[in-house]
Amino acid sequence: MQVSAYGAYAGDKSLEPLEISRRAPGAHDIQIDIAFCGICHSDLHQVRAEWEGTQFPCVPGHEIVGRVSAIGQHVSGYAVGDLVGVGCIVDSCKTCEDCGEGLENYCDGMIGTYNFPTPDAPGWTMGGYSQKIVVHERYVLRISHPESQLAAVAPLLCAGITTYSPLRHWNVGPGKKVGVVGIGGLGHMGIKIAHAMGAHVVAFTTSESKREAAKALGADEVVVSGNAQEMAAHVKSFDFILNTVAAPHDLDALLVLLKRDGTMSLVGAPATSHPSPNVFNLIMKRRAIAGSMIGGIPETQEMLDFCAEHGIVADIELVRADEINESYERMLKGDVKYRFVIDNATLAD
Repeated sequence: MQVSAYGAYAGDKSLEPLEISRRAPGAHDIQIDIAFCGICHSDLHQVRAEWEGTQFPCVPGHEIVGRVSAIGQHVSGYAVGDLVGVGCIVDSCKTCEDCGEGLENYCDGMIGTYNFPTPDAPGWTMGGYSQKIVVHERYVLRISHPESQLAAVAPLLCAGITTYSPLRHWNVGPGKKVGVVGIGGLGHMGIKIAHAMGAHVVAFTTSESKREAAKALGADEVVVSGNAQEMAAHVKSFDFILNTVAAPHDLDALLVLLKRDGTMSLVGAPATSHPSPNVFNLIMKRRAIAGSMIGGIPETQEMLDFCAEHGIVADIELVRADEINESYERMLKGDVKYRFVIDNATLAD
């Protein structure tokens, strides 16, 4: 079937309306009428060919929410009309150790929601800046939030799981002191989730103007990272630091804030590498720098259920399809609190 979408024909071209093909649902497929799709910084990197290997035309979008409109004959657990979501993964090998443990995000054969190989036309996946998507049932998530919150649920499918997964993996909870570096699309979710997990949350920002906003999100304390006195007050005190900043920066200034055996997990993806840290800041206190990438399907469902239980959604600004290019420019300037979401009903306008 042909559906309306928004995408780009080259890395130096603006996104524009276009038509794409979607396959008819197979035996284990679910067809989703997309209501809303979040705008992730990864979308911008890929569609502008700032990351290698972009296939054009490129239709981004991996923070997808909507309603089931058709199901294959062997689909179980979903029915037409259900509220569902699709995140960053639409396929994987299903047989490797990672897939067997529900960690499809680390499968070498993972297929992303856009710009990954597929038998479907045109040969690579097309994302959620579109009216419909057809996905194998294994990679579809159930949404239990109220329908009135659906647009604000969309960013949970990337920003939510990207922050939830490392917080869960490193056992964040009561009695733990946790730092969240950066108060943007990822960071604001990290603050909300860590707070709901029961941790003592300290938000780090470069901007004095974000101090009260961070507290409103759930931070117990806020540190302006350029304030040497504020930084010094937290030396050797953190169990875990979630670093969401997607630009190269000094990691040593944060490493010294970790306790012995503390870990800092990087989830931001800068276009160029961070400066190398001083190895003595690691070996003298057995500290660790780690990384984390989204989450597997079971953990993503767990995150959605956790957020529904705790009333957590993203702080969003809803935009029309014809405002996507402007939204990209605003996102680059940090002019959004904290995530843009597309109203997909406007794609065909």
